[in-house]
Amino acid sequence: MAATEPAGLAPALRAGGGNAIYNAFLEKDHQGGAESEDTIAEKGFVSKADDWELMPELKRFQERGDQDQLKGRRLGVTWTNLTVKGVGAEAAFNENAWSQFNVLQHIKESRHKAPLKTILDENHGCVKPGEMLLVLGRPGAGCTTLLKMLSNRGLGYAEVDGTVSFGSMNHKEAERYRGQIVMNTEDELFFPTLTVGQTIDFATRMKVPFHLPSGMSTPAQVQHENRTFLLHSMGIAHTEDTMVGNEYVRGVSGGERKRVSIIECLATKGSVYCWDNSTRGLDASTALQYIKAIRAMTDVLGVASIVTLYQAGNGIYNLFDKVLVLDEGKEIYYGPLREARPFMETLGFVCDDAANVADFLTGVTVPTERRIREGYENRFPRNADAIREQYQRTLIMAEMTKEYKYPDTAEARAYTDEFKDAIIYDKHKSLPTKSPLTTSFLTQVNASVIRQYQILWGDKATFFLKQAATLIQALVVGSLFYNAPDNSAGLFIKSGALFFSLLYNALMAMSEVTDSFAGRPVLAKHKSFALYHPAAFCIAQIAADIPVLLFQVSLFSIILYFMVGLTVSAASFFTYWIVIFAMTMCMTAVFRTVGAAFPTFDAASKVSGFLIAAVIIYTGYMIPKVHMHPWLVWIYWINPLAYGFEALLANEFHGKVISCVGNNLVPNGPGYIDAAYQSCAGVQGARQGATSLTGEQYLAALSYSHSHVWRNFGIIWALWALFVALTIIFTNDWKDTVGKGGFLLIPRENAKDNQRLLRNDDEGQVGELQSRPTTGITSVDPSRKSSVEAPSGLSEDSSSKIDKQLLRNTSVFTWKNLTYTVKTPSGDRVLLDNVHGWVKPGMLGALMGSSGAGKTTLLDVLAQRKTEGTIQGSILVDGRPLSVSFQRSAGYCEQMDVHEPLATVREALEFSALLRQSRETPKQEKLEYVDTIINLLEMQDIEHTLIGKVGAGLSIEQRKRLTIGVELVSKPSILIFLDEPTSGLDGQAAFNTLRFLRKLAQVGQAVLVTIHQPSASLFAEFDTLLLLAKGGKTVYFGDIGDNAATIREYFGRYGAPCPSSANPAEHMIDVVSGTLSQGRDWNQVWLGSPEYEHMHTELDRIIKEAAAKEPGTKDDGFEFATPLWQQILLVTSRMNRSLYRNNDYTTNKFALHIGSALFNGFTFWKIGNTVADLQLRLFTTFNFIFVAPGVIAQLQPLFIERRDIYEIREKKSKMYSWIAFVTGLIVSEIPYLCICAVLYFVCWYYTVGFPNDPSKAGATFFVMLFYEFIYTGIGQAIAAYAPNAVFAALVNPTIITILVSFCGVLVPYAEIQSFWRYWMYYLDPFNYLISSILTFTVFDAKVKCANAEFALFNTPSNQTCQDYLANYKAGMGSRTHLDNPNATSGCRVCQYRRGSDYLATVNITNYYDGWRDAAIVVIFAFSSYVMVYLLMKLRTKATKKAD
Repeated sequence: MAATEPAGLAPALRAGGGNAIYNAFLEKDHQGGAESEDTIAEKGFVSKADDWELMPELKRFQERGDQDQLKGRRLGVTWTNLTVKGVGAEAAFNENAWSQFNVLQHIKESRHKAPLKTILDENHGCVKPGEMLLVLGRPGAGCTTLLKMLSNRGLGYAEVDGTVSFGSMNHKEAERYRGQIVMNTEDELFFPTLTVGQTIDFATRMKVPFHLPSGMSTPAQVQHENRTFLLHSMGIAHTEDTMVGNEYVRGVSGGERKRVSIIECLATKGSVYCWDNSTRGLDASTALQYIKAIRAMTDVLGVASIVTLYQAGNGIYNLFDKVLVLDEGKEIYYGPLREARPFMETLGFVCDDAANVADFLTGVTVPTERRIREGYENRFPRNADAIREQYQRTLIMAEMTKEYKYPDTAEARAYTDEFKDAIIYDKHKSLPTKSPLTTSFLTQVNASVIRQYQILWGDKATFFLKQAATLIQALVVGSLFYNAPDNSAGLFIKSGALFFSLLYNALMAMSEVTDSFAGRPVLAKHKSFALYHPAAFCIAQIAADIPVLLFQVSLFSIILYFMVGLTVSAASFFTYWIVIFAMTMCMTAVFRTVGAAFPTFDAASKVSGFLIAAVIIYTGYMIPKVHMHPWLVWIYWINPLAYGFEALLANEFHGKVISCVGNNLVPNGPGYIDAAYQSCAGVQGARQGATSLTGEQYLAALSYSHSHVWRNFGIIWALWALFVALTIIFTNDWKDTVGKGGFLLIPRENAKDNQRLLRNDDEGQVGELQSRPTTGITSVDPSRKSSVEAPSGLSEDSSSKIDKQLLRNTSVFTWKNLTYTVKTPSGDRVLLDNVHGWVKPGMLGALMGSSGAGKTTLLDVLAQRKTEGTIQGSILVDGRPLSVSFQRSAGYCEQMDVHEPLATVREALEFSALLRQSRETPKQEKLEYVDTIINLLEMQDIEHTLIGKVGAGLSIEQRKRLTIGVELVSKPSILIFLDEPTSGLDGQAAFNTLRFLRKLAQVGQAVLVTIHQPSASLFAEFDTLLLLAKGGKTVYFGDIGDNAATIREYFGRYGAPCPSSANPAEHMIDVVSGTLSQGRDWNQVWLGSPEYEHMHTELDRIIKEAAAKEPGTKDDGFEFATPLWQQILLVTSRMNRSLYRNNDYTTNKFALHIGSALFNGFTFWKIGNTVADLQLRLFTTFNFIFVAPGVIAQLQPLFIERRDIYEIREKKSKMYSWIAFVTGLIVSEIPYLCICAVLYFVCWYYTVGFPNDPSKAGATFFVMLFYEFIYTGIGQAIAAYAPNAVFAALVNPTIITILVSFCGVLVPYAEIQSFWRYWMYYLDPFNYLISSILTFTVFDAKVKCANAEFALFNTPSNQTCQDYLANYKAGMGSRTHLDNPNATSGCRVCQYRRGSDYLATVNITNYYDGWRDAAIVVIFAFSSYVMVYLLMKLRTKATKKAD
């Protein structure tokens, strides 16, 4: 130990930090006296992490701070009498499609207040600046909840009592400093398409202090220095240009992603850090380096660190100052680290020298895991209450209690004042005093804009799709409305083109709702870190929008405007262009507001679907303002599209003279050329008797005016500003996801199965409501394999029964010269480099290496799960190439726990067993095996609860057990791969899992496991080891030996001996890639070793012998274990159950139909029989189409979520065919679509006043029903091929608008360009839908012209009207009605006599055409579903095989 104090460490010591204080404390405890902290400081102090490689750099930072006379940020946290309660499991029912409407049940339950569960019970403690506290407890003990409280995140709990002080501040005062009181959660939330460098760049940029450190001239220098230091501190500088990724986007490895999460947290420069199981997914060496980094920063910078860990090795454990042990929320020990084990041993518990002390401390309350010293059998404390009682009598408790006054001490007050001054000093001067942020608002916006572009560029496919869709749309629609004439025939076409210009961009903006939910968790996390104000994020989105939308709108406008033949003048074009741009900005802001305002996607999609229907109807195109009913006309006044539409129409028709032609001129044709005896008909604004009208007359008839153009432009921007402000307000209100407590979800229909859980859930808790495994080992000798022991919780009889049920395996699995290469932007990258190995029956193999060494990649390649890249080498079973059934015959538990969230645990296991066990096995036997696995994995308590998502459903630990169970119930016949099955489990659960795998190996199963941080006793369970270094290079393959003797001898021989007290697993990783690597290339050492030669010889022998024998596993020749029909039945049954329980989805579907139908019905209330009313009948039918965008936007994310589950896990394990998957999804929707059709029909058909004749009403309903199937099929087909939900949401507008364009409404059949008319019109399902409904509802209707609708004109030479119009009535006017045939002046001609006359103008000539079109609608319904199959097939890639 150094004689003098290292520079920069005195402040931390005076803060109360470091182990030296505890040495003094222990001396006092044992000798009755204590030295002051000053005395300790004088004697010298060395950090436990003094050997950390970046310690000198950290000290340099601190010394620079001292030179700059910066005040410290020391704070500390103290809590007393902390009790937290949450709502019990009884309240967590998951309602289904019908039970949600059971009002009586809800009233009955609302009378009974939900019972509260105690999560934390009378907790207390104090972590001073410079101290590290280790919080230990099994899953469900309350560790995460304690960390939430100590990081000032008390949301989501029913009751919180007690005090939590930060320095001398209470928790209310501390809310201002949330960026300095930080929690790193188990969830890894990132924008997956950003690179590691970009992610850390952003975090560090947001924490650059206003006053720069000495020697630094720009914020960029400070940011770069911090970023470089942090990336190196966690050893991931090499991943700087790699995407972060997630379950579905390929990126860095799981361990590297966890380290990105740690770095982002450290970038906050906090004063109190809470780390929740942050070593999950890290290898032992990396985990130790990470804790050393935290120790070093704690010592040097004087921060307070509180850490929860599972499976903490003794090397990690010894780095802490204090330990707190929780059990059932009760604090059974809190005090100095070195006193914890002796305290428990004095109570009669035995801790083996080789055991992890942390695991020993958490196991003392578990009967099957604790060992009792001889003589204590009848007097040891048996539960948490008894141990707590013993603890409360100790001197340790008395000494610890003195610390709880720390917040009231002069030291705490001084530190807190310094802390506040330091924060103000670092904060930009433009920020308000109470702001928790560091950088100026301008810097926040600037960084957020850069990040927004990086996100856009990271997902280039979506960006380019948007532009391509816009280009195609503009060309298609431009050609549809091509060269519209400047007469009355062009009025409707030009209005349609202008309406479409607004409609398309509004539909494109709908994708913002989907996008909003993708980024929300990240923003909530960054808000908790106080990186930026949500307003900066919102403004950055807008700033990033502007160039993109300018390009998009310009592309669209230039093509459409000139193809349609709108007014060719610069003023008119640029007015059109700027209005479209303003409208696009405004509608983008509208849908962002909807996304921000609602807590769930389902709620937001319901509103956005209803909203798009409302704004389309009340634009003024379908129903002119003068015809709007007074009870809903207010929507027109708040509708941005209405203002845009008026501006566009006024811009186009101002100053024009419009002559009446064709049907709009009566009489017309040969012999009728004198304008004095003609009149306009059916043209709004035309005076009776006139043959033309001015643009102003036309606009005035619609209550529009050219003088409103720029007024409306201003109103659009005012509405945009309003929606932006609302978005900022709603975004600011988003809650941090870590504040929510977790709970089990019980399906309402399974309430009876869960009565035991509901009545007596002793250990269930909000925040950590979990069934706790109550099993383990009675006595474990680490040097002995545990294969002789019965699985925990099972009798000898049941154990032997399981032995009989477990499948024996005799196949040998080998791989040789295995190389895997992927293409990257910088060239080919080798992820596996000539890897060899084998797994024999009865062998439990460990696959180890540092994070990013290629362990998961190797498992993926061996299990045939890769669809990209090139695989070289051989993979053989029994010396033969892999059979067609290999993927289902081998079990693979992946690192990510991907499951159907709305299935129960038992259903998930039964689903796997029924689909993957042999078709020869009776169903009953398969289900019995499921019972066996449930007992074996101790999931009886949770078997009837929903899997859900983390926070509402199973915990991380329970999901891991389920992942293992799902593979085990399939009875894999060749071998089982498990990727980090113990990550996220506590020590006991990890040991139980490994012991069970040992059991499988004992009965002849071959098992290969990747594992991180195994304790010595866990490592002893394995037979062989394959050790990988960076780049997928082999460092060792062979036996481990008893007590790891073989490996110890190998590394000892090459200059890296393993100390007898060290954990050999940790030592190896350290040697290969950590601090003990000595700079050697251990791959070359391996290649030159005799073990390598022996391995090659043995591998060749194994392959040769296996190939000469009969294969151990008979291939049945089937790709899937069950026939296709059975797959379809099982998958459809699961999908049906899932939708039945997805009450958010079904309710929103119903609500959207009811809302849209009533809205449509009351907008077009009781349509009359005038000519204008015929147009309204067309548009109310046309409006029915627009129920589709909202429902499609809602169903696609669900489809894609299901598809991802299928592609990630179920497809790769050959569980069932893609045909069964698609069939299940399609069939499960059908009952709800039938209900939706009924709801829409009932709410709409009668309110608009359509005929009551059952034959007409029934026929209309029939067509409406099949339309539900058509648009669902279209939506699912898009989703089947789209890479993600946002991509699908961008394709929807293109498909829908093209179908809407060619259905004969926006442009009547006769006016459609001949290029499109003879094929596109007939391929459009919406054409047949509208035609059939119009036929049934309009064909027989009598038309009665309103006075203003008559064409009024005189006759020449006193002829009677009948005589004058004789030729006209025989030709062009055959469908018109002459009201006064005998008059000689003032002839009154109505355009139509009956509905059939009007329908003839839209290409419907006969009533039987209605049934023909209805039949075609049915054909389209089937063909849309065929497209789902086709596109799913195109997407389904075959997995890669070794060449």
